[in-house]
Amino acid sequence: MPRSEARVATDRPHRYAKQLASHLGRRSETSWDEDSGAGSIAFQNGGRGTLTATEGALLLALETEAEHLDLLEGVVGSHLVRFGTKDELVVEWTRDTGEPGTTQRKDTD
Repeated sequence: MPRSEARVATDRPHRYAKQLASHLGRRSETSWDEDSGAGSIAFQNGGRGTLTATEGALLLALETEAEHLDLLEGVVGSHLVRFGTKDELVVEWTRDTGEPGTTQRKDTD
């Protein structure tokens, strides 16, 4: 399956990963382990995602059918950007083909 990854710079990767897993858990099966700093998402369309909190960044990865990649990047990225509005988080996805994916950032008025 096609894969896309993003590295989101933040001083609070654990907080945002936990919040993202909790929020997406309303429509998808999610898990988050605070001790290991890792979580997963199983989307209804068969796609899968991982969340990994590291020093200074939240690492995101998605695997799904090619026709759903833009959609899942947008769902995960837009929710994360909304949660981190104050921190002005930016999510830039890169596909396993080396091509850029979508980008989510705070709207500038």
